[in-house]
Amino acid sequence: MELLIILIFVIGYLFIATEHTIHINKTATALVTGVLCWTVYILNSDPHLVTHQLLEQLGEISSILFFLMGAMTIVELIDSHDGFELINRTISTRNRMKLLWIICSLTFFLSAVLDNLTTTIVMVTLCIKLVRNEKYRLLFIGMIIVAANAGGAWSPIGDVTTTMLWIGGQISTTVIITKLFFPSLVSMLVPLGVASFLIKGELQHSDISDLSTSKVRASVFEQRLILFSGITILLLVPVFKTITHLPPFMAMLLGLGILWILTEILHRGKAEEEKQKLSVIRALEHSDVPSVLFFLGILLAVGVLQHTGQLTYLAGLLTSTFESETVILTLIGMLSAIVDNVPIVAATMAMYSLDVYPMDDSFWQLLAFCAGTGGSLLIIGSAAGVAAMGLQRISFGWYLKYISWLALLGYLSGIGAFILQQKLFLN
Repeated sequence: MELLIILIFVIGYLFIATEHTIHINKTATALVTGVLCWTVYILNSDPHLVTHQLLEQLGEISSILFFLMGAMTIVELIDSHDGFELINRTISTRNRMKLLWIICSLTFFLSAVLDNLTTTIVMVTLCIKLVRNEKYRLLFIGMIIVAANAGGAWSPIGDVTTTMLWIGGQISTTVIITKLFFPSLVSMLVPLGVASFLIKGELQHSDISDLSTSKVRASVFEQRLILFSGITILLLVPVFKTITHLPPFMAMLLGLGILWILTEILHRGKAEEEKQKLSVIRALEHSDVPSVLFFLGILLAVGVLQHTGQLTYLAGLLTSTFESETVILTLIGMLSAIVDNVPIVAATMAMYSLDVYPMDDSFWQLLAFCAGTGGSLLIIGSAAGVAAMGLQRISFGWYLKYISWLALLGYLSGIGAFILQQKLFLN
């Protein structure tokens, strides 16, 4: 039974990793893999026990999925009100190097609030409008991916993997921000500093003064209100969890409900068609549901490996082969560039117990950093990279040649910064 489950899991992984080659959506593969693994498990075990384990697993998974759905809807609502255009209008420089630093800095901090996927979509769209020269535009987008993943690593809501660790009780809000901000910043600044020498000169006569290619449906007041309300709600989610001790998805759903009421009142007197375009219902329709289902399928599959003891065995194998925790986590982070970091982190959480590594242990901190930033090593290694590929034609080979080595410099520098910070703190 165990061998068959592992075989199904490995084949599913291969299909997910080669999604762009075989042209089969990874969400479909993940769902089939997750259900098949549980099917094999229940047919060869006590049905009552497996059903109980499945329902228990689903309860844990649901907390992550509802959190993600709420966050995605809030961000989509901000976008439907053209809230991000306010950010676009603040950029006025024509110097390529300055523009690169501005865009990467914005990306780094926005990723911590909005999540790295959403921020990448916003900043790549902006970059396409600002930088006409294809050579420079691709370099800009490559650095946006690096900055987005670095920014998402130091916030509990910046990346799906950090959110998983936060909800799972491996890390707390205060610790992930204070302990990972500096390493994450270093992992962006090192490649950004090197890339600055590759980007020189001024922007061509461009459309800086007219960034919007579509008519703004919301007024300036509405843009500002929804943007600041949405970001405030996202920022207050960790605070709500700390005060009430309720799961984070409860705070996210509360925030979504409040924003829903606000938009209903705000657009009450408008025509029905315009009201619908700016409604939460429309935002829900445009949310990335396939990504949510992908997480569901993957986490279900990982759950079977956990219950059958395969992950415990793998943890022991890794520990006996590589005595250094830093080496193990560095390799896990690099592996997340090849295989999606969500199942990698889910598997690691299942492999290593909180009894061995308690909450806020340096092990979990470094895992959050490595899984978050390691995906930058390849363009298919993170949701940010895949999103950028969809918005701008970037080949796997081009990214490997021009960006991967920069991302690797940042990745290793960030790990070094984390180790140095740990030594200084302990001493």
